This record gives sequence, structure tokens and C-alpha cells, in this order.
Amino acid sequence: MTFKQQLECATQDGGGAYAWAWNVLLITVGSLVVAMGLKAIALPHNFVSGGIFGTALLFDYATGLLSPGYGYFLLNIPLFILGWLYVSRRFIFYTIYAVVVATLAFEFMPWNFHIKQQIYAAIACGGINGAGCGLVLRSLGSNGGLDIMAVILNQKFNLGIGKFYFAFNLVLFSAASIFLDIDQVIASLIVVFVTSVVLDYVLSLFNQRKLVLIISEQNEQIAETVMSLGLGATYLKGKGAYTGQEKDILMTITNNVRLKRLEEIVFCADPDAIFIVENTFNVLGSGFSKRKIY
Repeated sequence: MTFKQQLECATQDGGGAYAWAWNVLLITVGSLVVAMGLKAIALPHNFVSGGIFGTALLFDYATGLLSPGYGYFLLNIPLFILGWLYVSRRFIFYTIYAVVVATLAFEFMPWNFHIKQQIYAAIACGGINGAGCGLVLRSLGSNGGLDIMAVILNQKFNLGIGKFYFAFNLVLFSAASIFLDIDQVIASLIVVFVTSVVLDYVLSLFNQRKLVLIISEQNEQIAETVMSLGLGATYLKGKGAYTGQEKDILMTITNNVRLKRLEEIVFCADPDAIFIVENTFNVLGSGFSKRKIY
């Protein structure tokens, strides 16, 4: 395959999870959920959600000059240009769509959950926002704002996305402490924390796998049973440090549902086996998730 063919293959939408309709569906639902959380909970309680939308909310609280939805859209315009130049046009088209949906939904939908207790509101807002953001980030686009800058800085300068988010929000909440009560600032920090936890959960919900290493004298028998379950298996060469005896280590990848069954198979075949399980956030390749290329 030539370099041009490889490039075309890497940048086109495939079927399934990367079909344009699936991306649009994820972005639409996710953006509506994010807008609902911000409009129905964050705005009535004067929460700052973090990131660019949080900046727009804080500007509205401090000046009252510009609605947060429109402020969010305007702040994203220079970021759209950077994304167009340094990421990809497809990524920016999807991201612009996400921002437009979130802006229009925030401005025109009359959502209000009427949650009275501030702590309950903060937890609910963070949970809803995290779920919405996670859905959008499962597509080939983003929620706009810091997501664009994070992708650029990570790809160009290998700057950790988490570090960038932390630095930006540190400045944002320092400014928020000037204009908001300390209770509102603390509640806003809870919103951001819950958002990050739920977002990570949504992203890993269908991707998280278990890497299993099996050391046994019955590895051939175990491997046959493992493959009969539809799982792949690979032998790794090992050598006992004490005995110096060479042996095969069986490696397979499974999920939480099949893990217990796999454990039973191994110890039924060899009660003296060693069964090692490691969490892995994502597995890419044949039979697993496709590699995401923006």
C-alpha cells in the first residue's frame, strides 16, 4: 500500500463506529445532554463548569453582557481556526456541529430542574455534563473549547491533556473566587470533579478490557478452551528465574463479563496455575476497537 493510500485509509470514515451517521448521533445526543446540564442546573445555581463554557458562564455572572451560550460559541471561533490548521477538517466539522447544537439548545430550551440543595445540584450537574461530554468524545469530534487545544498541544508538543485542563481551570477558578461566593466556587469544583469521573467512565464503558496472563503446565488445553469461547490467545516465552526452565505464558484479552468464566476454566484445568489480571483502558486492532484518527 502506498503512502497516499495509507493516508486515505487513515482519514476516511469507515463503517460502524466511524460512520458519519453514528458520529452525528453521538454528537447530537451528547451536546443536548451537556446543554441540559448547564442550562437546567449550572446556570440557576451560578456554577462555573470549567473550560470554555465555564469561562462564558463566569463572564455572564461578572458582567451580564453576553449570554453564556453565545459567549461559548464566540470563544470557540479562534479555536476552530486552530483546529482547522493543525488537526483536520473532519474533526473541526464535527466539533463545529457539536458547539452549534450545544449553543442553540442552551439558548432556546427552557430547561430547569429546580434542584434546591447546592450539593445535590453540583453532583447532578457534574454527572449529566460528564455523560454528555463522554458521548461526544466517543465520536471523531469534540465538545470544542479546551478539547481542541488539548488535542493540538498533545499532538504537536506531547503535552499531557490532563495537565493542560488542570492549568486552565486553575486560572479560571482563581478568577471565579473574585466574583463568586466561596460556596459557589467549591460547588463548581465538585461539578468539575464529578464531570471528569463520569466522563472517564463513559469513555471506558465499552472499551475497557482485561489483559490476562496465565502460567500453567496445562496451557495448551487452556488455550484450546479459551479460543472456543471466541477469544484470541498468544504464547509468550518465559523462563523461570529459579529453575531456569523455559515455559510458555498464555496471554489473552477479555472483558469483565467473561473474566470469571475464564478464571474457572484455568483453575479447573490446573489448580496450581498462576492467573494474572491487568486493567487496560483500551485495546486497538482486529476484533477490538478501531484506532481513532481525527
